[in-house]
Amino acid sequence: MKIFNRQARHHYHIISVLEAGIVLQGIEVKAVRENRIDLGVAFARVQNSEVYLKNVQIFPPKAGFPPDYVQRQDHKLLLHKTQINTLAGQLSKQGVTLIPLSIYTTRNYIKVELAVAQSKTQVDKRKAIRERDINRDLEQELKRLK
Repeated sequence: MKIFNRQARHHYHIISVLEAGIVLQGIEVKAVRENRIDLGVAFARVQNSEVYLKNVQIFPPKAGFPPDYVQRQDHKLLLHKTQINTLAGQLSKQGVTLIPLSIYTTRNYIKVELAVAQSKTQVDKRKAIRERDINRDLEQELKRLK
C-alpha cells in the first residue's frame, strides 16, 4: 500500500529525499491502511527541534471514528537529531520547503517519504509538460514502427 502526492513532482524540483516514521493515533492507522488520506496540500515544518507534518487530511474509515475527530491535525515525524539538524540547514535557504511524496507501510510500520524541494516557476512547469509530450510521441512512434 502506497499513497502518493501526485502534484509534488509537478510543482517542485526535488533536491533530496528521506524516510521518516509518523506518529498516528490508533484509529488513524486503520484509515491510512484503507487509503483514506490526502497529501495534496501537505507540508512539513521543523519546530522546536522536531519535525511536524501539517495539513494532512485523514478521512474517517467506514466506522469507528469518534464524532469529535479533527481530520487535519499536525503529526510528529520520527527522525534522528542529526537528520533534523541537516533538514533545518537545508530549509534555511530561500524558496526551499519540505513536502511529503508518499506514505506507505513496511513491516507494519507506516513511513513517510519526505523531500526537500524548491518550487518550480510556471516556465519550468510548461517545459516539463512539453518534454513529457515529446517523449510520449516518440514512444508511440517507436511502438508503431515495430
